[in-house]
Amino acid sequence: METLNKNRIILPLLLVTLLSACGAEEQAKEEDKYAVPVETATVIQGDVSSFYSTTATLEAPQEAKVVTRVAGLIQAIRVEEGDRVTKGQLLAVIDSKRQKFDLDRSQAEVEIIEQELNRLKKISNKEFFSADSMAKLEYNLQAAIAKRDLAALYVQESMIRSPIDGIVATRFVKSGNMAKEFDELFYIVNQDELYGIVHLPEQQLQHLRLGQDAEIYANKHTQDTTHATVLRISPIVDSQSGTFKVTLSVPNQNATLKAGMFTRVELKYDTHNNVITVPYNAVINQDNEFALYVIDGENANRRAVSLGYREADTVEVVAGIEPGEQIVIRGQQNLKDKSLVEVINSVDLASAK
Repeated sequence: METLNKNRIILPLLLVTLLSACGAEEQAKEEDKYAVPVETATVIQGDVSSFYSTTATLEAPQEAKVVTRVAGLIQAIRVEEGDRVTKGQLLAVIDSKRQKFDLDRSQAEVEIIEQELNRLKKISNKEFFSADSMAKLEYNLQAAIAKRDLAALYVQESMIRSPIDGIVATRFVKSGNMAKEFDELFYIVNQDELYGIVHLPEQQLQHLRLGQDAEIYANKHTQDTTHATVLRISPIVDSQSGTFKVTLSVPNQNATLKAGMFTRVELKYDTHNNVITVPYNAVINQDNEFALYVIDGENANRRAVSLGYREADTVEVVAGIEPGEQIVIRGQQNLKDKSLVEVINSVDLASAK
């Protein structure tokens, strides 16, 4: 009797287990029949470059702090901040009445000595004056000419002129101010060409060469770039930071960049031409193993791939796929190997570029 009761209990449990297994199997079959919507693209060939990303501070190779060499009252200001000036252009005028009086007096002294020398030279009888007197007058003439030229220089230096072509970045004085000798009056900078100063790790030294290409990004919110080239490479490595200095030449004729800006730099090391390329977002990365989903009929097969250079949103595939194959570029996160898929859109990567 006891054995019969046990059989009565076991039999229903067995039936429940069998029914559950059948239900799970049917559910799995239903899942297999469900097609995951995906977007695909055809694998193409193209060029991919290797870049090193870093930052750079822009500097102006030509800049000048304009100072006065004479003391005096600022009589006139001829330029303002933001004005473009040329080399030799008048920037300001310092009152130079005192210097002009000195110049006139020095000129008069020169003329008096020259007249006396000319008078003595016209005397035919040389016994009326000594050779020492003539030599002394000639010496005095040279001293007077030097004094006159110095006075003329003071007058000239009262006219403050630009030493370079550029833009007036800062004006430090106003008309009517008293300027002392060597006071700074203007700061002028030429930004037609800028230098990008980059400090790179020591291990990058072997990858750099003069004339190498680089792209300058003014800020992270824009994709507008300025083409630059490597101008100078420091031959020494800083022992404290372990970096070396690289100077980039950055053309800036349209004045979109400014000295002092902090920019992002992409240094181009190398380019692989005519290689297999795919969108980087199509790649599945799991435990540092890369894979793509390749369309095979109505299914998507997971395929391991090896990657090479990456440039922006494009990556080189070294092995694992061939040109012309269809890969999943959107929706691959919902896929498993050999999943049933429904292609809702196929992108032509060649025309998209």
